[in-house]
Amino acid sequence: MRRLSVEELADGISSGVRGHIARAITLVESTKPAHREQAHELLQRIAPLTGKAFRVGVSGVPGAGKSTFINAMGQKLIEERDHLVAVLAVDPSSTKTGGSILGDRTRMGELAMSERAFIRPSPTAGHLGGVARATRESMLVLEAAGYDVVLVETVGVGQSEVAVHGMVDTFLMLQVARTGDQLQGIKRGILELADVIGITKADGDNLQAARVSARELSIAMKLISSDNAKRRAPVLTCSSYTGEGLDEVWDAVLKHREELEATGGLAAHRLEQQRDWMWNMVRDELMESLRTAPQVRDAARQVGEALASEALSALEGADVLLKAFADAVPSLHWAKQ
Repeated sequence: MRRLSVEELADGISSGVRGHIARAITLVESTKPAHREQAHELLQRIAPLTGKAFRVGVSGVPGAGKSTFINAMGQKLIEERDHLVAVLAVDPSSTKTGGSILGDRTRMGELAMSERAFIRPSPTAGHLGGVARATRESMLVLEAAGYDVVLVETVGVGQSEVAVHGMVDTFLMLQVARTGDQLQGIKRGILELADVIGITKADGDNLQAARVSARELSIAMKLISSDNAKRRAPVLTCSSYTGEGLDEVWDAVLKHREELEATGGLAAHRLEQQRDWMWNMVRDELMESLRTAPQVRDAARQVGEALASEALSALEGADVLLKAFADAVPSLHWAKQ
């Protein structure tokens, strides 16, 4: 297959050519230095076309039905609200082999068949929080291609909720009614991140349990903040199977965005995200340089041996590695001080 130039990719993206979109995302996911340079050029070219989409993070405990919810919601947004829907489904990677399950696409079969939807499974590649490093850049590619709703599904474990919250406008947390303590295992910090909360699988014999969970979570949200003037995330029930409640959940997402736009909060929120993104990229580049510098690798072997023989402490070892890095990059004088 002929390699496309950055200009050709940018033109294909703006025209909505699915093959070009897929290849562009592959480019921004690559960690090769030459590819990163091309990716940066591509993102600069398409920048004027980005920023107009609804960016919604979808998270929740395993088993909450995130993929099934996205499949049902995506179809509704396409068929009833005339949206173009893109899904970035972040899958857990194996810490041993780097392999990824990439099973979300099988749970979004109907949505995947739509010409007005684009689903991209992305392995996390071991990055903190379960979010692929290039998810943000992939989002920009999809926005430039005309997708006006971008749903980012996270694996729902560890710090992934925090990472997803840092790249979307509205954070939708899904929960499922369970027996026993309905609030068991739900961390206050995660509840504080949520802009909208949906109790899924509210159908059949599970309908009453879902309603009870919704009431309990609504009470929990009031307990988190006693400030009545502060916005609280609405708690709604929904069923991906029957479609009941999906319109109400999306209307809550729209209302949250409208509130942000009315107060100037959306622009401020995205600016803060840009700042965080910038520093994250600086950190990642520094870590990669630290990891690959020959002087540091040599020092790391010696430090490892010293640690094994207890001739060196972890604190002293870190100081040795930082000084080795400073010697490799003379401009970093701070590590020598």
